[in-house]
Amino acid sequence: MTDRVSASITIGGVLDRSTLPELESIVRHEGLSTDWDGAPFHLAELVDGKSLTLKAHEVARGAFEALEAFCVRETLPFVRWSGACPGQWGAERLVFTGSGEPTRFPCDEDDYVVIGEDHLQRLATFEAALAYFEGANFVVPPIRLR
Repeated sequence: MTDRVSASITIGGVLDRSTLPELESIVRHEGLSTDWDGAPFHLAELVDGKSLTLKAHEVARGAFEALEAFCVRETLPFVRWSGACPGQWGAERLVFTGSGEPTRFPCDEDDYVVIGEDHLQRLATFEAALAYFEGANFVVPPIRLR
């Protein structure tokens, strides 16, 4: 059986209306809601000019694989948080700015980004550490439908 944890994702960026049925299908298949333990997602909850935050408990491996792949393909920025699975993996924040590859940041169960001493030593400067945290704290833009 696959390990499962709570997770949430916030999505933004320019979304083509022609992809809305696919988005709804993926989100509903992943069992996501706009509230913890809420009703299944419906497109009516998607608001032009506002980012979309979706949540679920019992998320396999703490990732929304199909939804994240959709967002990367459609260049939709997102930030995903997933809780830790003791003995398997720690809590993390995954940031996709809309280009390049998603970046993983270790965090705690309250979604505060943390940094270990070895990583801090590799960063070497205070400015580099601040840049690291700036990247982790990416603010997802609102959704704009076209």
